[in-house]
Amino acid sequence: MKAVFISFYQAFYDEVIEVLDKHQIKGFTSWNEVLGRGSDGGEPHYGTHAWPTINSAIITFIADDKVKPLLKDIHALDLTAPMQGIRAFVLQAEEYTDKDV
Repeated sequence: MKAVFISFYQAFYDEVIEVLDKHQIKGFTSWNEVLGRGSDGGEPHYGTHAWPTINSAIITFIADDKVKPLLKDIHALDLTAPMQGIRAFVLQAEEYTDKDV
């Protein structure tokens, strides 16, 4: 199982959800107002007068075989607005259950 963390300009929320839906990824947690700046020359998203835009973020936990197709479509979405800096990060994850106690 993998955790996929996606950070993106908040105007792309619906498009990111469409990508999740395309891959039948139902479970996720989202944050609506995330501040930051990317490392590849994208515009800062600080929510200030000088830099008024804000990011959002989503984390989802998915089976390993869904990761590459999801990342491919997230990357394609990023290419539609490269200065906005849609990014995805993948981490190893383990589900905790009662039998783990």
